[in-house]
Amino acid sequence: MLEPLQYLLGGLSGALVGFVLGLVGGGGSILAVPLMVYLVGVPLPHVAIGTSAFAVAMNAAAGLAQHARVRNVQWRCGGIYAAAGIIGAFGGSTLGKLVDGEKLLFLFALVMVVVGVLMLRDRNSCGDPGAQCTPQKMPKVLGYGLGSGAFAGFFGIGGGFLIVPGLIASTGMPIKLAIGTSLVAVTAFGLATAANYALSGLIDWPLALVFIAGGIFGSFAGTKLASRLCEKTGLLNSIFAALIFVVAAYMLWRSASEFL
Repeated sequence: MLEPLQYLLGGLSGALVGFVLGLVGGGGSILAVPLMVYLVGVPLPHVAIGTSAFAVAMNAAAGLAQHARVRNVQWRCGGIYAAAGIIGAFGGSTLGKLVDGEKLLFLFALVMVVVGVLMLRDRNSCGDPGAQCTPQKMPKVLGYGLGSGAFAGFFGIGGGFLIVPGLIASTGMPIKLAIGTSLVAVTAFGLATAANYALSGLIDWPLALVFIAGGIFGSFAGTKLASRLCEKTGLLNSIFAALIFVVAAYMLWRSASEFL
């Protein structure tokens, strides 16, 4: 049983993760576990992973509801992308269990740097607001979904950092729509992971509920901010890329010893 202060910190952590999910549609799974372990003080890493997976999924669902209310979700695209991604995640996670964890983090940080560079390259493009998942685009959407899911499963994360650029590349939709739509897949991936951990009793349910409550407030604020940014300067793309670079640098610093 955790102390009252730890539950308070859990709520604050949830607010931060929810804000990130609402703002950029990803990063929650990367931020949640370190916050659970280093800030809240959850003693068992596997409990931190299971609890954060469930909480992030629920926070993503809250952000999804906010984006849906302002029509920032392409449901058909999100559903197709998520379905393909779940299949990819199964294969990726099977392979990922054969690789050392620290090496996985190092390799994923390198992937994040590449994604950040690609996002900065197109930071002044707001995409096509009328973009749809047409039959012509379907193979590309399925391919990117399968690939994102495989990466998410291989590296043991939610995959939001890959889903948003994948949606943009496969459909041409603006980043604002990609962020809202990505939360369909983030929710699906998180629930799948949480179900697996719950079967092993590795979820702290009271902490998860506190984390979710904080996340609802954070996702509301993040969604409000996201709806105001892209049209003016492409600032949202830059924020997304900057967040990727910061997390990648931290991951490289923590895991580089495996390669030295």
